[in-house]
Amino acid sequence: MASEPDQAFEDAALVLDQALAGDSAAVAHTLDSVVKRAGGEGAYQVAICLAGAMAGDGLPVGGWSLDFPDIDEAGYDTRWVARFVSAYVNHDEPTGEALFGAAIADGKLPECLMTLAGSTAATLRHRDR
Repeated sequence: MASEPDQAFEDAALVLDQALAGDSAAVAHTLDSVVKRAGGEGAYQVAICLAGAMAGDGLPVGGWSLDFPDIDEAGYDTRWVARFVSAYVNHDEPTGEALFGAAIADGKLPECLMTLAGSTAATLRHRDR
């Protein structure tokens, strides 16, 4: 059996492949399977992997600010993704964990993870142009 970090990476890679293929039903099924198998911690680790893929390699260390005009008018899942990725690139684990916990408490985690997967896929497609 793969170790926890390896499993999270494998799960995230599968989710990303499915998202890049445009198969949202498969993404939802895989994310649901992760939650059932590994709970919130497993889903959090997959989200971290997706945020890392979106951010890419070679980010300079330092404070990053969220530049998203009208972020407060965006849907819950979109605001969540922007703030979660911002926490990731700023190495702000407490904020990332708090956002994750809030999404669970608000019953919005599935939508947030789906949006994160889709946004990551869109970012990678854009980067590959």
